[in-house]
Amino acid sequence: MSQPNSGEGKIMSLKRRLWAVAGLSLTLGAVPAQAETIQVGIDRLVFSPAEITVKVGDSVEWLNKDILAHTATVRGGMDVMIQPKKSTSLVLQKVETVEYYCRFHPNMKGRITVSAP
Repeated sequence: MSQPNSGEGKIMSLKRRLWAVAGLSLTLGAVPAQAETIQVGIDRLVFSPAEITVKVGDSVEWLNKDILAHTATVRGGMDVMIQPKKSTSLVLQKVETVEYYCRFHPNMKGRITVSAP
């Protein structure tokens, strides 16, 4: 019979610990990624960056540095009001690509590509 402090006991204990660590690694790998906030600046009537790629569940935050109100509007879809010197955010819920513009300044345009998480 093996003694608890024998070499065989230590090896078995080490194997159990390694399997526990391996199981923890596999479990951690299955944890979904954290949602992110992607910022789009508005300055001098320009969305910057004009094109962004996000994942479902991420937020887009528009930071309006202008003294004028703006919108992020999709025809037949979202319509986000962004007050002067304020920020507004929106959580994106489905895979799609949308072209948006400012209703008050139609030359201001942007694109959001939303991919699966």
